[in-house]
Order: sequence, then structure tokens, then C-alpha cells
Amino acid sequence: MEILLVAGLWLDGSVWDDVASALESLGHRPVPLTLAGQGDGSPSATLEDQVAAVVAAVDSASGKPMVVGHSAACTLAWLAADARPERVGKVALIGGFPSTDGEAYANFFELKDGVMPFPGWGPFEGPDSADLDEEARRAIASAAIPVPEGVAKGVVRLADERRFDVPVVLVCPEFTPAEAKEWIEAGDVPELAKAKHLDFVDIDSGHWPMVTKPVELARLLAAAAAES
Repeated sequence: MEILLVAGLWLDGSVWDDVASALESLGHRPVPLTLAGQGDGSPSATLEDQVAAVVAAVDSASGKPMVVGHSAACTLAWLAADARPERVGKVALIGGFPSTDGEAYANFFELKDGVMPFPGWGPFEGPDSADLDEEARRAIASAAIPVPEGVAKGVVRLADERRFDVPVVLVCPEFTPAEAKEWIEAGDVPELAKAKHLDFVDIDSGHWPMVTKPVELARLLAAAAAES
């Protein structure tokens, strides 16, 4: 199965290298994406540009791909399902949840000179980063790409109710499946509350399992793809 890999804030497609290698060995065709403004050198990129890149990858895929979103990019994966509900075979969400229509995509941290730089590790202390050693922290921080304001403050637009027919698997790293279910049942994740086919899988990691548990993450994604 073709598996499109979409990284979260500050990351480019190279963060998936180890996961992609493991997926290939498991017989799948991983396609790590480099998003507009996150690896292509475009500080003026917008959320619409990033959505267009993911949708273009869906359109060029052979068969129905699984679209994998990490962290904030869970919303990008969901937007792809909204744009191409008949073409996306499955959506996998890692460590995040899709935003709702009308919300800002990722206006989480301070903007400076038209971009949202990596804020340092302070906001991620605790379960998010507990499994990252100092070397991994330095590597992530030094490679972090400031997110263009047009991406961070872009407004999410969802329009096609058929997105709820697309099967979803939620990979739970720094939180448990039980916690995720509680949040959904409490109404905190309205998009997933309406998903008709939703599965949960656990991975014992922090927020960046593609860095700390790439082989295990690849196996979970391969298993999800096999069930499509």
C-alpha cells in the first residue's frame, strides 16, 4: 500500500527516514512529504499550499493510499480525506487530532517576523519528550524549520461529510487509547466523534515516535494498512 507520511510542525520529510525504511522492508511504499514552507524554503507558504501538496500526493498515488498525519498535521491528513474521500483508503493520526471547520490550523506559539519558530523544549516537558535523549533533542531543535504565519494562522475548511466514511486509526503515543476515547466522548474532538470507523492503537513513546520508536511505529502503520 502507498503510505503518505505528513510530519507536524517544524519538521520536513526527512524525519520519516527510519520509518520509511522499515515500511519498505514490510512491503509498503512510503512517500514522505515535504510541505510548502517546511523544507522547500518558502516563508510565504499558506495552509492552502500545504493542503494542496497532500491532496496532490493522494491524486498521484497508485490505488487508495493511507494518509498519515503527525501532531498538527493530523489536520492535514483529515483535510485530504475531506478533499478526496473517495480516493483516501485510510487516515492514520499520530499524537494529534483533526481541527474542526473554522479553527486556526496551528496558532499555538509566538510568531516572530512572519514565522512561528520552534519554541524550545519548555512547552513539551513531561510525557511529550520524556523518551528523547539530549542528542535527539539537539537534533530536532537544530533541524526545526520555522512555520510560516500563513500556515500557522490558516483557517481550516472542511466541507464533505463523506470524510466520516474514511476509516481512521488513532496512534496514541504520549496519551493512552483510554484517554483519547474519554476526550472524544466528552466532545473535545468532534471530528473523530463522527468518524464511522475509528480504531485506537497504543505505542509506548513520547510525541515523536518516528524518532524514538521508528520500527515499532512502522509495524503499527503496516498493520493498519493491511486492515484497509
